[in-house]
Order: sequence, then C-alpha cells, then structure tokens
Amino acid sequence: FWTSGRGLCSLAKELGRDSPLWGRLNTKVAPNAFGRQVDSFITPIDVDGLNGGGPFPAVFIRGPRLVAAHGDARVIARLADGTPVAAEEGRWLATSFHPELTGDTRLHEYFLRLVEKN
Repeated sequence: FWTSGRGLCSLAKELGRDSPLWGRLNTKVAPNAFGRQVDSFITPIDVDGLNGGGPFPAVFIRGPRLVAAHGDARVIARLADGTPVAAEEGRWLATSFHPELTGDTRLHEYFLRLVEKN
C-alpha cells in the first residue's frame, strides 16, 4: 500500500493529538506541518533506492511532517535540512509529498519493486 500527503497521517501509528486511522506504519507524524495551501512548494530531494535520474521533484501541498520512524520503518527521503519526508515498512510506503503530480515515475517504479520484494 502506498499513500502520499494526508494519507501519511492515516498510516502512522502516532499522530500528534489525534488517533491514527489505520496505524500500520511505525511512524510519528505531524499533520499539516508544511503550512497552508499558499505555502505549497516543489523541491528536489534524494530518495534511497531510486534508479538514476538525479533528485526527485517533490511536490508539497499542506503535507504532514514525518517526525520519526521506529522499529522496522525506514526513512528513505529527507529535505535538505534533514526533515524526513518518506518512509517504508514492508509493503507500506508513505510520503509527505505528492509524487503523482510529477512526470517522474521513478517513485512509482520503486513502489512496484517494493511490493514484488515483500
């Protein structure tokens, strides 16, 4: 299962003040930590496991912030300041950004490899 943006909140086991919806990913998340719609931005990030092509163009729209990953969850991408923005655990993948809004399919390909492996 893969989700981006607000879906990261649905998968997290820890969600600030609110109760998580599914609690499948061993992560702690801060909802809407990247601000309002007018604060949206695109920034290049490095994502562990992507095949070539340089940094990934991450699109942030009112995204949640990945505060921490625990247990078997692993952070696979961070902003330049070190803020984690993507994590995986088994077949689960979640991002603070919206890769579906770019023409870059490498993260989708990464997800397919993740599912095949697990």
